[in-house]
Amino acid sequence: MKQIKVTVWNEYRHEKHNEHVKGIYPEGIHNAIGGYLKTIEGLEVGTATLDEPEHGLTDDVLNNTDVLIWWGHLAHHEVRDDIAEKVRDRVLQGMGLIVLHSGHASKVFEKLLGTKTGALKWRDDGEKERIWVIEHGHPIADGLGEYIEIPKEEMYGERFEIPAPDELVFISWFEGGEVFRSGCCYRRGKGKLFYFRPGHETFPIYHQPEILHVIKNAVHWAAPTQGAAASYGRVEPIENRSK
Repeated sequence: MKQIKVTVWNEYRHEKHNEHVKGIYPEGIHNAIGGYLKTIEGLEVGTATLDEPEHGLTDDVLNNTDVLIWWGHLAHHEVRDDIAEKVRDRVLQGMGLIVLHSGHASKVFEKLLGTKTGALKWRDDGEKERIWVIEHGHPIADGLGEYIEIPKEEMYGERFEIPAPDELVFISWFEGGEVFRSGCCYRRGKGKLFYFRPGHETFPIYHQPEILHVIKNAVHWAAPTQGAAASYGRVEPIENRSK
């Protein structure tokens, strides 16, 4: 079985400067997610963070990544435009991308979707969230029940300024009454993109087994698949190409 090469990217700022967050994720959100994924057969997992040279996303790293997982919040503006553009190009070439929680406002997500993806309602009151599965036959929902319940989470509410997803796997409901499109699948070029809403840093979301299970399923869904070869630019007529 071919190994799927996964890179978990995290801006890694809250864990350094907020003692509460550090207590939940002492090794960083990237290592909480990456540590789980390393236990899954068939996955080869690395991590990268904002303050590394080139944000840890060198050409060598990106060219050897099948699926990139992205978590950001405080420092979207610090991500270099050229790095965000490189990530976008790799997705168009076939790399899978999983954007988590407040990564919705990242440069990478906005470049790929083409809208003001940072626009939504929010309320950080630690409300109960139910993430309802609405596509039970989708591979990202494999192994789940009807819903995932998170005891305390930040609320995100509609309107969420994204294009209509190609496939909508999850919808969230919050105690305050809001709903939100929480599991959105897109195809961009040759690549597959999944946005998954939960993951506020002040709650232990990435220690919850069902959440990690979804991320694992999403990695397998987003991994590149082989297809027909493509060519671009000026070409000879079909009948002349073998001459």
